[in-house]
Amino acid sequence: MDVSGKKALIFGGTSGIGLAAAKQLAALGANVIAVSRNPDKAGDVPAGVTLAKCDVCDREAMQKFFAEHAPFEILISAATGGSRAIGPFLEMDLDGYQASFDKLWGYANVVRYGAEHLTDDGAIVLVSGSPARKCKPGQVSLSSVGASIEAMVRAVAPELAPKRINVVSPGQIDTPMVTLEGKERDALYTKMTEKHLIPRAGSADEVAQGVVFMVLNDFVTGTTIDVDGGLLLS
Repeated sequence: MDVSGKKALIFGGTSGIGLAAAKQLAALGANVIAVSRNPDKAGDVPAGVTLAKCDVCDREAMQKFFAEHAPFEILISAATGGSRAIGPFLEMDLDGYQASFDKLWGYANVVRYGAEHLTDDGAIVLVSGSPARKCKPGQVSLSSVGASIEAMVRAVAPELAPKRINVVSPGQIDTPMVTLEGKERDALYTKMTEKHLIPRAGSADEVAQGVVFMVLNDFVTGTTIDVDGGLLLS
């Protein structure tokens, strides 16, 4: 896909991986609308990126938003959907576990209501996470949700063809979701990644490159690309 002049909607596009993808696509000439519940947190954005407000879990608002911005060629979601439950499953509050699936429902809304407005040569990219296929203790909710997203994409891809849909699965990535700063932040990422084949945290830009690849490559659909520093093999 030549993205120059194409319209891209990016949910969760005002921070972290989503914002990095918005900037990279804009640099390639795409007209990007970066969407989140709180677009002000994006700060200054480059030419080619405009900000918009919408909640991926609000189905009525999503349908209205897509209708207002149709048609478009690129649809991306990196939106977390809300809170995530962390910790041992047998000690977990099940309301918290259920709430973790807001990410899946948000993605389902993006695909269900966005696909009909996507051009036939268009591409959808979602973001899962390495726990989908390598779950560490305390990550049962992350694993469950991520695996569900990847399974949904494989199941939906034949229905959407010739429109394409893919997933990017990040490993340990240095993003604003971790609130620690300075030496504490560095120590946390060093500990989490010391056994990885590439022993450091990835950057949002590196994951966004995977997202952009899934947009640009017209011969890829229904699959997952890992941007994880070798986490799955460690």
